[in-house]
Amino acid sequence: MGPRGRERRAGAIPNTNDSSSLSKCSLAARGYVRDPFASLLVSGAPRRAPLIHRGYYVRARAVRHCVRSFLEHVPAEGGSPLRQILSLGAGSDSLYFRLKAAGRLAQAAVWEVDFPEVAERKAAKIRSELELAAVAGPPLSAADLGSGPSAALHFASKDYRLLGSDLRDLEALGRSLEASGLDVGAPTLLLAEAVLSYLDVGSAAALVAWAAGSFTDAVFILYEQMGPHDPFGQVMLRHFERLSSPLHGLARFPDVAAQRRRFLDAGWGACSVVDMNEFYRGFIPAQERERMEALEPFDEFEEWHLKCSHYFILAASRAGGLAQTLLLPSREAFSRVEPAPPAGVLFARVLGELDGRPLKRFGHASALLGPNVILSTGGFGEQEGRHTRVSKCHVLFKHPGSRWNASLVGAAGTQWDGRLFHTMTPFSGSRALVLGGRLSPVTPALGMYWLCWPSPEGSGADLPKGTIAEVGPEAEFPSPRWRHSAAKVFCQRQEYLFVYGGRNGKDPVLGDWHFLHMDTMTWVSLPVEGPDPDARHSHSACSWKGGALIAGGLNVSEEPLGSVHFLKSVSNGFCWEKLEVQPPITPRYSHTAHLFDGKLLLVGGVWIHSSSVPGVTVIDLATRLSFEYHIDTTSVPWPLMLHNHTSILLQEEQQLLLLGGGGNCFSFGTHFNLHPVTLDITLLRSRQ
Repeated sequence: MGPRGRERRAGAIPNTNDSSSLSKCSLAARGYVRDPFASLLVSGAPRRAPLIHRGYYVRARAVRHCVRSFLEHVPAEGGSPLRQILSLGAGSDSLYFRLKAAGRLAQAAVWEVDFPEVAERKAAKIRSELELAAVAGPPLSAADLGSGPSAALHFASKDYRLLGSDLRDLEALGRSLEASGLDVGAPTLLLAEAVLSYLDVGSAAALVAWAAGSFTDAVFILYEQMGPHDPFGQVMLRHFERLSSPLHGLARFPDVAAQRRRFLDAGWGACSVVDMNEFYRGFIPAQERERMEALEPFDEFEEWHLKCSHYFILAASRAGGLAQTLLLPSREAFSRVEPAPPAGVLFARVLGELDGRPLKRFGHASALLGPNVILSTGGFGEQEGRHTRVSKCHVLFKHPGSRWNASLVGAAGTQWDGRLFHTMTPFSGSRALVLGGRLSPVTPALGMYWLCWPSPEGSGADLPKGTIAEVGPEAEFPSPRWRHSAAKVFCQRQEYLFVYGGRNGKDPVLGDWHFLHMDTMTWVSLPVEGPDPDARHSHSACSWKGGALIAGGLNVSEEPLGSVHFLKSVSNGFCWEKLEVQPPITPRYSHTAHLFDGKLLLVGGVWIHSSSVPGVTVIDLATRLSFEYHIDTTSVPWPLMLHNHTSILLQEEQQLLLLGGGGNCFSFGTHFNLHPVTLDITLLRSRQ
């Protein structure tokens, strides 16, 4: 890297520190963590989104856990060497002040290293803020430390050293640490919190090897990104590239296994790694998780789990079992349920011959009305040049042949309210019934609507305008909710709409169900026998044999479910039956589902029990055997995120049409799938 490249790089990295520090301030201000010092070390106090709060919360808990465990497992005994914490790329973090105020630095000291300009800015804050200065204690001079003047030392006290040094110059770093009193023979925790990925691969490798070779009794704690190849990972990489701070090394070390090998190959004796989904469930007590989850309204589970699957915490030790001890969970996070090897590949292709407006939204609903009209409503997406809850309907109309036309239009009648996470169930007469949804994470969308969009008459006719009509108050849904499911079922030859599960502003998850009699449009009670399924939301429902198949979803603990239940139609009502599927399917949610050739297809979604990306799970309903199919997206020119999407089964074409999808990807920005995509599922019909 040339001088100008180094200069640009050094300028971009402090900017990531500023953003991170402000997020940590917002985290403390909203009660996620106790940190009275965060706001004293940076200027400004913006309020971050709940999703970013959750991401920084689990990061803070992971670092806190490792640091406290180190101090507890390396006791401060008389005559033992001083325990040391060396924070590499510390930025404006308040770790030292929190430890000191909590009385956790008995016979211990903290060293912090960052770029000289970052270190000097932090030193100035410490000198000017009375509360920080009081915690740090009287400053020491180089003479007090028994060394000569050092340009790298920006602040020193009895148990704190703040150095300005470039982590790429290890020779200068070593000299500065030695001059400031660091003892390479003492028990030392080296902390690199989102640091190595900002260094070029060679510099990061040299730093890991230098740490292994320089300290005789050390543990290295690393919090970092991973998973660059899947859609969320690609959005993450592009975000940092736009900030002129690209992430390095992820291609060489894309997962926890590669990160473990990275440290073992560099000379560390032992290494443990967990992703943040596993840390959250295995290391944070349930009571504390419940406290955190209740702090703010939240409804972005997909991006929360995906963010956690793309970050990890690592502990590597020089010798002994300290690395395993630091990352030994207090309870099992969850059992890994890895999908079976793919039985085949389904190829994704952008819908060809498409005229008109693309559908860029997520959290919407879609329905096939007649043979040639696909209607999508609601969701969050692009409308009139801005991101908003979408109030216009999106209509796909197939002309004779293969050409599709797309329109973003309003409809006559009642104004559409732009709800998210509702259901839209098609009925005869080119009609669909809309039910449930939300306007905000705490505000349900009220009212039920009939949407009608007839097909045009004749090959050259224009698409008729649709209508929206609110269902009368006598049919008002008695229990507002969103992220629920709706499916048509039959009992004694009467048609009903079966509504199951979901959540609302008061209950994080619902396990009840309701029946709407379609002839009279009244809600009725029908007998249902058998053991109830776990309460869930963000699951799928398909009509089958007069009943409904319920698959996946999130439970009350925000953990994906892998169960499949059949609401079976019996003589006097219905009966719940759990389907035993072999091999067991990987738990998932935010997927779509279809019945095709006697098989239940589960399309996309999010899971945390595996590091792979969900494709299409196929369950043969006759044999109860499951098969996994990989989705090949090489022909799709953007990251295809298959969650918060909808899909339509095109029986004659033997295709699945995937519409919309995406989400607010942590702090990396909002992602929308750009155009409809088709999956050829002919292969699934041929399997015996």
